[in-house]
Amino acid sequence: MESEVEIPPEASPDPRARFVAGALERLEGPLVRYALGLTGDLETARDVVQDAFLRLWEQPAGTVDGHVARWLFTVCRNRALDVQRKANRMSPLTQTEWDARPAPDPSPADAASTRDTLNQVAGLLADLPFNQREVVRLKFQNQLSYQEIADITALSVGNVGFLLHTALRTLRKRLQHLERESSATPCPATPDA
Repeated sequence: MESEVEIPPEASPDPRARFVAGALERLEGPLVRYALGLTGDLETARDVVQDAFLRLWEQPAGTVDGHVARWLFTVCRNRALDVQRKANRMSPLTQTEWDARPAPDPSPADAASTRDTLNQVAGLLADLPFNQREVVRLKFQNQLSYQEIADITALSVGNVGFLLHTALRTLRKRLQHLERESSATPCPATPDA
């Protein structure tokens, strides 16, 4: 039966393995202390140093000869700062910070107002002639270019632009008219208690 004998890296015939093993023996401790100073956490510092040595292993032979310590400290520093940035982005908010954040959704009043406006625009859009309504929907609901609308409708690009301009002008005038009417309408009186 054949037994496998593990050869220590420093005794390996592979020059890369001997090079990395030598750098690990000489620089691991100083790098962990340096990374610990940057991250403030021993486990994170060890991960950072491990990542730096993995990157050293992947380097083409001869690219870091003569400046391996400087190279490892640079990689270690950059990796530690990346980890810190990521940790800062993921840090939980305090209750005060949470309370001060604006709500991501609009308030119920704003949502109702937006819904009313959209319903008004949909009603006004339905009153437009078919060709104007069609180009408005192709442009704004489907985000098509004038050329794409022209290809679909068999109209010229200039005709598409004219129809859009006319439709938007009509919609704008009708919306302004509705706004004037709603602002001129008195609020219903509340009954006296």
